[in-house]
Amino acid sequence: MWDSIARFVLKFRLGLLIILVAATAFMGYHASKVQMSYEFARAIPTDNPKYIEYQAFRKKFGEDGNLLVIGIQTDKLFDRDLFNDYIRLNKDIRAISGVEQILSVPLSVDLVKKDTAEKLLAVPIFKDEYLSQAALDSDKNLFLSLPFYRELLYNPQTNAYLMGININKNVLNSAQRNLVVGTITREGNDFASKNKLAIHYSGLPLIRTNLATKEAAEMKMFLVASVVLSALILLLFFRSISSMLLSLTVVLIGVVFSLGTMDLFGYKITLLSVVIPPLIVVIGIPNCIYFFNKYHTAFKETGDRKTAVYEMVRRMGVVTLFCNITAAIGFGVFSLTSSAILKEFGNVAGINIMLLFFISVMLIPAALSYIPNPKSRHMRYLSNKLLAAILNKLEVWSLNHKAIIYSVTAIIVIISIVGMTRLRSEGFIVDDLPKNDPVYVDLRFFEKNFKGVMPLEIVVDTKRKNGLRSNILQTFEKIDSLSSYIASSPVMARPLSVVEGLKFVRQAYYSGDSANYGLPNQFDLSFVAPYINLKADNSSKKTILSKLVSSFIDSTKQQARISVNMADVGSRKLPEILRDIKKKSDELFDSTRYNVQMTGSSVTFLEGSTFIINGLTESILWAFLLIAACMLYLFRSFRILLCSLIPNIIPLVITAGVMGWTGVPLKPSTVLVFSIALGIAIDITIRFLVNYKQELVQGKSTVRETVINTIHTTGISILYTSMVLIAGFVIFCFSDFGGTKALGWLTSLTLVMATLTNLIFLPALLMTLNEKKRDRPAILKDAEA
Repeated sequence: MWDSIARFVLKFRLGLLIILVAATAFMGYHASKVQMSYEFARAIPTDNPKYIEYQAFRKKFGEDGNLLVIGIQTDKLFDRDLFNDYIRLNKDIRAISGVEQILSVPLSVDLVKKDTAEKLLAVPIFKDEYLSQAALDSDKNLFLSLPFYRELLYNPQTNAYLMGININKNVLNSAQRNLVVGTITREGNDFASKNKLAIHYSGLPLIRTNLATKEAAEMKMFLVASVVLSALILLLFFRSISSMLLSLTVVLIGVVFSLGTMDLFGYKITLLSVVIPPLIVVIGIPNCIYFFNKYHTAFKETGDRKTAVYEMVRRMGVVTLFCNITAAIGFGVFSLTSSAILKEFGNVAGINIMLLFFISVMLIPAALSYIPNPKSRHMRYLSNKLLAAILNKLEVWSLNHKAIIYSVTAIIVIISIVGMTRLRSEGFIVDDLPKNDPVYVDLRFFEKNFKGVMPLEIVVDTKRKNGLRSNILQTFEKIDSLSSYIASSPVMARPLSVVEGLKFVRQAYYSGDSANYGLPNQFDLSFVAPYINLKADNSSKKTILSKLVSSFIDSTKQQARISVNMADVGSRKLPEILRDIKKKSDELFDSTRYNVQMTGSSVTFLEGSTFIINGLTESILWAFLLIAACMLYLFRSFRILLCSLIPNIIPLVITAGVMGWTGVPLKPSTVLVFSIALGIAIDITIRFLVNYKQELVQGKSTVRETVINTIHTTGISILYTSMVLIAGFVIFCFSDFGGTKALGWLTSLTLVMATLTNLIFLPALLMTLNEKKRDRPAILKDAEA
């Protein structure tokens, strides 16, 4: 079959080039339209109960992840000049398009009882500007007498102050978010610079914006770095400008196709898919090296360019096809999961790794048939003395020290298995950022002073419309008890709920006496009820307080919301915290009358992390089974299938063991490594075994001689391509994202071990399995099976 394909490719090379150019232009047009994603990763499928609960919450109560916070720490905030600047900062930020609401000290309000109608009015505490320190001190004392704001807008123990900024959700999910967040931080930095203060920013809008900006910058950096590195390695190997440019053309066309595929499928660039273009370069270059290696070998033997190109396609076509199939499987199995972000990554990566094969077959043979014959210096690498010496050492070890190889391998595997028992699964919302990144540092500031900014939402459902009207005080007492329990935690801030608003109302009703900041009793109910709209209110004008309270009770008066800000405690500790809250809520709320749900970005993050890890674990199994099926189809021999799988399982076990011993946790970014590395590492095995089978079937050599020939003929290209792959993945180690960095060094480690097992352990295994087959027919029969 490959004889016919080789003849077809050479006969219609011009037409194939025209088709490739037209396809590249089409995909280039779509690549120019691909956009960055400004949403958090959609890790949970839409039919997941946690996702459904979260969407129901957002529909009833609005977004929980649109709050950007600004923090400062000073004991001089209420100095007149500084406070006036802080007032101006609030005004300037409030004037920014996309900012909906600000909650801060200068914009805080007091509730004042209007004597004539005994109604409460929301009155600003602070003026627009202060001309005297005495006037500011008076208003400051009023503000500090209101418990409602304590630990919400300021921490009296640490002199830290917080400004909360609500940003329009449509702005957050568009490119305009960068402009809005950038303008806010610029205004804040100007204020901090003028007053010589340290300023801190956090909240999901800021975190998402920073992640998206870094993603875009890193994609460009890694793409350029991978292309430059590949160019240098190709020049070092081939000493040929034309070979280098041709190889780079192949991978750059692959990059264009990958970006175009994203747009055609309606995908956007995410934290995961941002690594696809550099990966295409890293994976595509070995294709080119193997094609050129076979072309140069054939040309050196025949001296005829056309024959060399024909032999290159005929001998390497099937090898490269199955190498790309297995690599595509390693990535493509992610599309079998229900996670949207993994599915997108698997679809784009799997499809475009296969497209790399067709791009290579259409472009490389056609181009080689037109360019001049290779010169002797272009093929000098085939007789590289250093690599030949290395391969000679590997040959001696693999053929003459099998017992030592098996013993050392067994010891390393056992140690690795012990290390695997130390593996733990843990992830944080910002753990992909380095510890010295401003986003990480600022998040720790808010956790230290305000116990965190990550949103956790609790919904108390009375199971019937107007359920909050029945046993009002009893329900609110339960909510207050649960809130007090939550506030006692060192990692959760004082919750906000309708109860806190009612405490504020009660204090105002009793002339602002802070001693009366507490839950209303039966005597207070007739006064406070209108402010939570639990009885008819004939006035058409709603107060600021009414609007605020309404955000914590749904329109049917069935559900009440408790909003909590908490620390980024990680996926191991968060389930324990949620179980404690659940246990306490079960004690307080009768399950026959109430249903208490926990949702919000913190819960969906936990569910998403767990879902991705489980999905990736399943994808590794699928990758293993599908690759095994491909190997069985390719070699038609269970013996060779065994030889192909063992040398690739060992590196994965070693990598998992290293993770366990070094304390690298299992999380979405690290579990990803195993399936990818398996798909790439198996390529080395395929190239070795295909060459071994082709040589053995010719019947000119014994098994031992065939193994030796395979080590030397295939070993050179294996070493070259392994160096390219390892160097390509090492680039990712320079990422600012922990997940991308882990992808880099863990995959590089796996590939190093795979190269060693395929050039040392695999030849020894082939010799061991064929030791009893000395007769030529039996060996041929097994090879041809």
